[in-house]
Amino acid sequence: MDIQEEIQALRRELEQANYEYYVQDDPSMSDYDYDHKLRRLEELEGEHPELITPDSPTQRVGGKPLESFTQVVHKVPLESLQDVFDYDELRQFDQRVKGVVPNAVYDVEPKVDGLSVALEYENGLFVRGATRGDGQVGEDVTENLRTVKSIPLRIPDAPSQLIVRGEVYMPKKVFHALNEERERRGEALFANPRNAAAGSLRQLDPKICAERKLDIQVFNLQLAEGKTFQNHSETLDYMASQHFKVIPHKTLSDPAEIQAEIDRINEERMDYPFDIDGAVIKSDHLADRERLGSTAKFPKWAVAFKYPPEKKFSVVQDIVVQVGRTGVLTPKAVLSPVRLAGTTVTNATLHNQDFITEKDIRVGDTVLVQKAGEIIPEILSVDFDKRPEGTVPYTLPDACPVCGAPVVRDEDGAALRCTGAECPAQLLRNLTHFASRDAMDIDGCGPAVIQQLIDSGLISNAADLYSLHAADVAKLDRMGEKSAENLIRAIENSKANDLSRLLYGLGIRQVGEKAAKTIAAHFGSMDALMAATEEALTEIPDVGGITARCIADYFRGDQAKDLIRRLKETGVNMESTAQPTGDLLAGLTFVLTGELESASRKEAGEKLEALGAKVSGSVSKKTGAVVAGEAAGSKLRKAQELGVPVLSEEQYRVLVDEVPGDKAEILALLGRDEAAKEAE
Repeated sequence: MDIQEEIQALRRELEQANYEYYVQDDPSMSDYDYDHKLRRLEELEGEHPELITPDSPTQRVGGKPLESFTQVVHKVPLESLQDVFDYDELRQFDQRVKGVVPNAVYDVEPKVDGLSVALEYENGLFVRGATRGDGQVGEDVTENLRTVKSIPLRIPDAPSQLIVRGEVYMPKKVFHALNEERERRGEALFANPRNAAAGSLRQLDPKICAERKLDIQVFNLQLAEGKTFQNHSETLDYMASQHFKVIPHKTLSDPAEIQAEIDRINEERMDYPFDIDGAVIKSDHLADRERLGSTAKFPKWAVAFKYPPEKKFSVVQDIVVQVGRTGVLTPKAVLSPVRLAGTTVTNATLHNQDFITEKDIRVGDTVLVQKAGEIIPEILSVDFDKRPEGTVPYTLPDACPVCGAPVVRDEDGAALRCTGAECPAQLLRNLTHFASRDAMDIDGCGPAVIQQLIDSGLISNAADLYSLHAADVAKLDRMGEKSAENLIRAIENSKANDLSRLLYGLGIRQVGEKAAKTIAAHFGSMDALMAATEEALTEIPDVGGITARCIADYFRGDQAKDLIRRLKETGVNMESTAQPTGDLLAGLTFVLTGELESASRKEAGEKLEALGAKVSGSVSKKTGAVVAGEAAGSKLRKAQELGVPVLSEEQYRVLVDEVPGDKAEILALLGRDEAAKEAE
């Protein structure tokens, strides 16, 4: 077997394995064999890049993030459906249909609560995927849809043009796992799977979308060049034969059977792997659809029966407070058990003090509960007629229930936050951030390792990392001597980092990576920063009153002072090595777009900042200049529309580096005439 034959054979095997695993849910290939074959295919394609094709299993995740999404005009409009909310409205729909088609037959399907997309194929190859948008124009999300492994990149029986419509969703188990991980990292939680899917599908970096493990249910054949079908159920069977994951459905004509099917879907909707917010009833015969036609908004041959959120009364037995990874105190109502949307609910979030006060929720109250988005239990209202005597308004504590540190209210929000620098509830998040790449950059010190170090009692704050011994670390699960030695070496190397990295790693509220660099460069040392007043802090460009207060409050705390003292004792650098910031470009804002050969965008931005410039991610009339590399996209076009100066990479290098070129001319272009004269 030659190389090309081996590649083709591997692709066929992997495509079949993907189909069995992600569509049929009946895998015949082990994960080990799949990974082994995929690795072999990657090796062969790496050695022979000329043999790589767009439909290869190795090409599901693109390499470069997009600048923006482009618009796509749908060849066949993606219509929306009229909603009906009860069986009287459904009967009226049936009567209107049978007034035109007396012997109407319907297809009944669960309505997936996701995002509608169109998938386009040319000669069997997946070439484009777009969101619904307004039904006429959507956004091109092809690269993200390629990461959905249940979408075939090539179909076996290929018409010249094929367009199918489906609903992209995040499986429930993936959603719960994702939220657990985000909570562990101290990140904001997604409200429901639909929001999570929407956010994932609109990521400019396909690698992020791939990590979210989206799925799809295909429910309509929009176009199949050269093929004819009599009814909708035939098209679904055809799409299934082409290895699409097709929505479950039943073909029915009797109104009582249709109602029973709608009720069955509702009763069993928690058993589906995807969220369902209703059932779709559509005419099965395609000729009937033509006869029925459409209004300006909706097709007359289909409706969506929407399930109302289930609401039930329960009793607030207690109110408890949880402390999140970012220190936010979140009150939770402990409820008497109540069955909602297929699960037993025993608690509901109360969000914050403002929410509790507004609804006047007290222990002992009878409250109306529903699941927001069929996922998160929430309290809608209080039945004041059933309030027991002697209840009192609830107030969140003024001290952290975990560590006892004072609690403060965010000036820019409703959240109450623990001020304890070493609060156990925040420890994992804080230490993960401390060791992250943009902070102290301790390779091999991720959340799983840190959690083990905490659980084993080896660390309780960041300073403890610098007292670890390889022999102790090697005892952790999946570590071993070699990994332990590498971790200790990485920790030791991090001692030499610039003060800006340490400052960012401390996780002080309002102090991001850029602010940390500016502050560290301004004060030069940790001692000088800790001695600074709020007034002195606000004198730094881009440091406002809230940020200054957060910094001052942090360093006033005894726990923070002790942590800095211990870090000093272990040899962690407390000085800034940054060169004094120049002012050549002070007052100018730059935007970087496209790919630069001489530096990454981050590196290029740092050079501009070293000359006093600001670096932004968006173009406006106030932008001083746009640096455009290869494959520059929408930002370049917007700059041209607004008349913002555009610099080539060569001009950028002349500006920031000592390279041949007319720096004065470039400065003059940017409105720096005086500086231009000096450069001459």
